[in-house]
Amino acid sequence: MHPSSGRAYVANCFSTSPVKTESIFRSIGSRLPKDMTLLHLAEVPLTFHATRSAITKLYRYRIHNVTARPCEHLTQRYVYHFWQPLDMDRMQTAARAWVGAHDFTSFASAGNDRQSNVRTIRRIEFYRVDQEIRMDIEGEGFLYKQVRNMMGTLVEIGRGRWPVESATEILAAKDRSKAGPTAPARGLCLQWVRYDLRGLPPPSEEMLQRAQSAEPPKGGPREWVDHHPRSTAPMPPGVETSE
Repeated sequence: MHPSSGRAYVANCFSTSPVKTESIFRSIGSRLPKDMTLLHLAEVPLTFHATRSAITKLYRYRIHNVTARPCEHLTQRYVYHFWQPLDMDRMQTAARAWVGAHDFTSFASAGNDRQSNVRTIRRIEFYRVDQEIRMDIEGEGFLYKQVRNMMGTLVEIGRGRWPVESATEILAAKDRSKAGPTAPARGLCLQWVRYDLRGLPPPSEEMLQRAQSAEPPKGGPREWVDHHPRSTAPMPPGVETSE
């Protein structure tokens, strides 16, 4: 995924600060680069994890499918320009074979070391917006580069190089070499992530003890941070950033 095109990145951290969330929101927002913004900040249960607690997420892939380059509104940074005609109906029909729980080894990236490549896709929808073909794909989790590898395969089907039935055959092969090329990252964008905060498990006794004994990091003086531009202010020495 293109690092500058995510619309709904979610992150979490543990803090011992007594400062209200509204103040933290303003403080973080003032130090972000000009092309980023903080949309929402809230306290969550101790067992919440931005990645592992996700129930489902939706990615959108955009293809600029006309001869002319996507120069209007600077969209060239966020779309894949594929000028040859694509049959969207063929792509939609082929994609239906991938909805549900399947082993997506054929669409895993090279060097994938996950113990299981089984993932559940809830829906895949194609539609047109002006000169673009868009694919919305919702799933409970994805392998690294899975969506881009799926789109690269669907492009081969949409352009008529491969039959629609090949989507089922490629999935069953569990062989990355049978699928299409990896579509460019610039066309992919995370749209949203869904959570069930009420359904999270209660914290363990060990987790509660760690939280109670946690101490704030011993950061540098205020002038040490303000000495740097706000968008590039580094973490003070001694802050533990690993999970």
